[in-house]
Amino acid sequence: MRKAIAAVTTAGLALALAACGGESTPTQPTGGVTGAASPTGARSLEGVTIEVAAKWTGAEQANFQKVLDAFQAKTGAKVTYASTGEDTGAYLGPRIQAGSPPDVAILPQPGLVQQYADDKALKPLTPEVIKQIDENYTPYWKELGSAGGEVYGVLVKAAHKSLVWYRDQAFADAGVQPPATWDELVTTAQTVADSGTAPFALCGASGWTLTDLFENVYLSSAGPENYDKLSKHEIPWTDPSVTTALEKMAQIAGKQEFLLGGSSGALQTDFPTCVTQVYGQDKAAMVIEADFVGTTAEESGAKLGEEARYFPFPKSGDTVPVVLGGDIAVAMKDSKGAMALLEYLASKEGGEVWAKLPGYLSPNRNVSPENYPSELTRQLAQTIISAGESVRYDMSDLAPSAFGGTDGKGEWKLLQDFVRDPSKISDIQEQLESEAEKAWK
Repeated sequence: MRKAIAAVTTAGLALALAACGGESTPTQPTGGVTGAASPTGARSLEGVTIEVAAKWTGAEQANFQKVLDAFQAKTGAKVTYASTGEDTGAYLGPRIQAGSPPDVAILPQPGLVQQYADDKALKPLTPEVIKQIDENYTPYWKELGSAGGEVYGVLVKAAHKSLVWYRDQAFADAGVQPPATWDELVTTAQTVADSGTAPFALCGASGWTLTDLFENVYLSSAGPENYDKLSKHEIPWTDPSVTTALEKMAQIAGKQEFLLGGSSGALQTDFPTCVTQVYGQDKAAMVIEADFVGTTAEESGAKLGEEARYFPFPKSGDTVPVVLGGDIAVAMKDSKGAMALLEYLASKEGGEVWAKLPGYLSPNRNVSPENYPSELTRQLAQTIISAGESVRYDMSDLAPSAFGGTDGKGEWKLLQDFVRDPSKISDIQEQLESEAEKAWK
């Protein structure tokens, strides 16, 4: 469900970001980045055909094709693209069973890396690809693409989930500025409420938005090490660090005047309706969600960078939270072409080709923000780089889907129950732990 939304909104964001930056989409030279070191030899793959499968359609597919075009021009390979649709597993499963998988697949969830590795459907990356990962990514991303001591995948595309979007006029009317800390956010919300506007449009009917909110608060208040432990269920959901995060969330969820329509209204509002309540309907001042909010904001008539603005998710502890979603490229055939394409996608050169196109963020720390076509994407890219080793992947997407990715079940449902009654923190923690124990068996 979340992936379907992201696919649509990211495609639209390609146009929105270009408009925000006041620049047209650049025409990418077919030969790639002039002067950049090539991870593959020029014209070294003449006569080689590579099939790559990913979920992208529309603008996302068109932009990825430009990256593939640059790779083809450099190496002489021929690359064909196949869309998996939103259910990547449903597409890849039969092809794997038939012994005819694509050379390269781009997976929307890290959990699929472990699943396909267990099924012996992935090929370990070559030293050349791993060299690019070591040079361009933090060790965390290498671990994310690994299973059983082998490296199988490279994160090639990111979504930035540590943002709070706000309506500029609402802040001006209340006389407030974007907050930097959680306590300041709570104070700002109270001032906005006192001005007569609901501070937050909460997308509570879409349970994944509540997991995103929890993850940002938890990463900041508990720190990256505890975040890693909780994401692997190495510490229980009854841990005091979870209590602290939920207590902070209750400072917002527990005040009816902070939520448009109160908790009942919030739990009946899905994504992207919550965005239109801020932009277009002018009913609320803020919405907490990822970079793809910009698409719906523009569709609602708000100009990015003017009426539609954002600030980084406020610190609730010692860590500045930067939570990413994203897509991981893996090899399903042990071929020269597959590894060469992965080497290119993991490289600074490949990342810079992609970064020059709208609607894209790179987790590659050596892709300079100056490559991006709009000020918004340059700023978002800089926050990823500045966060360094503390950047983390969406925790619910790391969990078994029964716990972290199913509507009406597990974490989604229980965080909705928490919004319904934030006073029962210990009860919610016990239920979260019970569901986690079942999912991790």
